[in-house]
Amino acid sequence: MLVSAQEMLTKAKEGKYAVGQFNINNLEWTKAVLQTAQENSSPVILGVSEGAGKYMGGWDVVVGMVNGLIKDMKITVPVALHIDHGTYEGAKAVIAAGFSSVMFDGSHYPIEENIEKTKEIIALAGSKGISVEAEVGAIGGEEDGVVGGGEVADPAECKMIADLGVTMLAAGIGNIHGKYPANWKGLNFEVLAKIQEKTPGMPLVLHGGTGIPADMIKRAISLGVSKINVNTECQLAFAEATRKYIEAGKDLEGKGFDPRKLLAPGTQAIKDTVKEKMELFGSINKA
Repeated sequence: MLVSAQEMLTKAKEGKYAVGQFNINNLEWTKAVLQTAQENSSPVILGVSEGAGKYMGGWDVVVGMVNGLIKDMKITVPVALHIDHGTYEGAKAVIAAGFSSVMFDGSHYPIEENIEKTKEIIALAGSKGISVEAEVGAIGGEEDGVVGGGEVADPAECKMIADLGVTMLAAGIGNIHGKYPANWKGLNFEVLAKIQEKTPGMPLVLHGGTGIPADMIKRAISLGVSKINVNTECQLAFAEATRKYIEAGKDLEGKGFDPRKLLAPGTQAIKDTVKEKMELFGSINKA
C-alpha cells in the first residue's frame, strides 16, 4: 500500500539520514527500485515526472502498475508515489489518480502566486493525507523542458512557503539536474544552513542528486536534507549496461533478443545504482 512521504521524511530528519527519490520510467525501472528497497529494508519514494507519466501511458497506468507490483511482489517497506516537478494541473491530476505524494513546482511564478497555488494544492492534498513538496528558487539544468540555472533560494521566501504547511521543501542551493558541468561551483552550504535555521523541523529536498560528490551529500544531510532525488544516474547506468550487451553481440545468441534477456543487464545496473545511493544516504534498514 502506498503511503505519504510525511512519516518516512520526519524519521529521516530525526535520524540524520535521507530517503532517496528514484524516478521511474517504465516497468523494469519500477520493479528494480522496489526490489532494491525491499532487499535492503529501505523506505523509498518513486518519482514520476509529467513527461515520464505521459510516456508510460498516463497517471492511471502508473498508479495501477505501482500498486500491482507492491501487491504481487509482496513489498512491505514504505513506498510513496510522488509527482516530480508537477505543474498546477499535473499536481491536481495525480491527486485524483491516487498518488500518495505530490510536488507542486511553482518556483517559476512570482512568490505571491507560488504561495496562492501552493496553498490550494496543500488543501486538496491534505484532505486525502497526501504529502506535499514545494519549491523555492529554480533548480538548474533541464527537466521536461523547464530550464533553471542553478539558482540559490532566498531563505526568507523558503520560510514563507514552509509556513504554509508543506511536508517538505526543495530549495535551490546551486544544484542542477542532469550531469554537472566541469566548472560547477558546488553546493552552497551557507545558504542551506540559513534555510535550515528559518525552517527548523522541515525536511529539505535536494534535487539533482546525480554527480554530487559523496562528501557534499553527507554534509547536506547533516544540514537537514532528508530527501535526495536521483534520476540521470540510473538512466546512464541502464544505457551503459544495455550498450555492452548489444555490442558484445549477446542479442544475436540464441534468444538473446527476448526483451526479458535484453533488458536484464540494464535492470541489474539500476538495482546496483539504487543500492549504492541508499548506502550513501543512510536509509538501509530504516524501513
